[in-house]
Amino acid sequence: MKLIVAVQEPVTDGLPDAEPSWRDLHAIELERPLIDAEMDLLDVQISLLDRPASELDQRRLRRAANKVLAARRTVANRLGTGDAA
Repeated sequence: MKLIVAVQEPVTDGLPDAEPSWRDLHAIELERPLIDAEMDLLDVQISLLDRPASELDQRRLRRAANKVLAARRTVANRLGTGDAA
């Protein structure tokens, strides 16, 4: 029987600290409203995959998209840059 062995070294082998730093956690916390808004938009989009959108569905989709845009603006202003996502 022939053994199959990886040719390359593992990318994550020997990392001294695999846990996120406090800076990483703080950055995630700053972007949390955007993450939540994007998840809401994704939920609406998934619900519309297998059926035509009614007027109420279109309104839900617009509101979710507007919520994402507002969250992106807030995160960008908070981070002090023009590009948040």
